[in-house]
Amino acid sequence: MASNLLEEDVTSVLRTTVERSTEELWLVDPTRRTIEAAVDVATAFDGSLPTIRLLAEEAALKATFEDFLVASRTADLIEGGTLSIRTLTDGAANSLVVADDAVFALVTAGDRVAALTSDDSAFVDDTKSAYGDRWEAAETFQLRTPPISRVRETLAGDIGEAAREDFDAVLNSLEANGDDELDEVTISLLIAARNQVLLYDISKWGEDVGIASKATFSRTKTKLEDTGLITTEKVPIDVGRPRLRLQLADERLADAAPGDFGRVVDEIHG
Repeated sequence: MASNLLEEDVTSVLRTTVERSTEELWLVDPTRRTIEAAVDVATAFDGSLPTIRLLAEEAALKATFEDFLVASRTADLIEGGTLSIRTLTDGAANSLVVADDAVFALVTAGDRVAALTSDDSAFVDDTKSAYGDRWEAAETFQLRTPPISRVRETLAGDIGEAAREDFDAVLNSLEANGDDELDEVTISLLIAARNQVLLYDISKWGEDVGIASKATFSRTKTKLEDTGLITTEKVPIDVGRPRLRLQLADERLADAAPGDFGRVVDEIHG
């Protein structure tokens, strides 16, 4: 008989279930935290991942993928064929993880997470059959965030390697500190200003890669100007109106490493 799992967090539970799965792993009606943990585990997993099928309520998916880094990593997994997502119209009785040979019901108690386990073959088969039917009837969830690998590759190619390194530094810092003060458009514009990139170039890149429209970049640029974070310099061109070169306006930002941008922006907004 399979043993129940008792771990410090849901990430540890999911890592264990991924390790024991060679074919498919189902996540049924997961919470936002479970979805985030699944993406973290799958992204960092050193080995052959099973095919992961995520069947979740639309509200949980939308809330989770408001986080750019989580969404862009998820997009990488989808593009690589590891992960597929469909919407669950009616919630399950419990959040479930269905591995090759066992079903785990996730239960949170205080600071610990338990996975109540059954490896009864008939029960496992019935569970897979039941949610397989619901999967076939469910709609695919449309994730509109671009894969982080494509974002990084095109940023380096279209804007420059230095900008890509700065972008990574900001994202890594925000993730480590659990900070969501800066969204992806703001980060892109601040990094562009640090590297004195034209607004036209960074907004065209952002629209082409799927981060946001040129109009969104323009509105965010105006907001950052109004709050004293960036400024612009007109650059004449051969034909048409001058273009705008972005520059950092506050010395505290100009003197800061990109990894400190989140903290410095908080201080400036104080």
